[in-house]
Amino acid sequence: MLDLVVGLDVAKGESQRQAFVDKGHPYGKSFQFRHTIEGLEEFLSLLKEIEDLTDRRPVVVLEVTGHYHAPVVHYLEEHQYVIILITPLISHQGKKSNLRKVKTDAVDAYQHCILYYKEELEPYKRRSMKWLNLRNLTR
Repeated sequence: MLDLVVGLDVAKGESQRQAFVDKGHPYGKSFQFRHTIEGLEEFLSLLKEIEDLTDRRPVVVLEVTGHYHAPVVHYLEEHQYVIILITPLISHQGKKSNLRKVKTDAVDAYQHCILYYKEELEPYKRRSMKWLNLRNLTR
């Protein structure tokens, strides 16, 4: 059974993506898309292409980046994709295992996919308004 994952490196206004159809098997090349309706639809078409190829929905893994990831997460939630948010600390720990210290958006997206296969990551759950208000009160 294939273990589908798409890794995103989210930045201000754009993201870099890399897809894997199974551990050690990247699907296509990494590409960049903007956080506009057109860019997100282009990203969605890639997800649909992977679904058509494998008859399964991929999981999307991305790093929490302040508020830059919010439009991507919202868009993916609307289309009912499983999302895994990783903290910068977990992402950094995953990169430490790499011998070469290369920092590019494409490499980061690739590493998010590798991290998915190595770690037991929990899917993102939308928080209730009460929980968000409580969190804001305690800060």
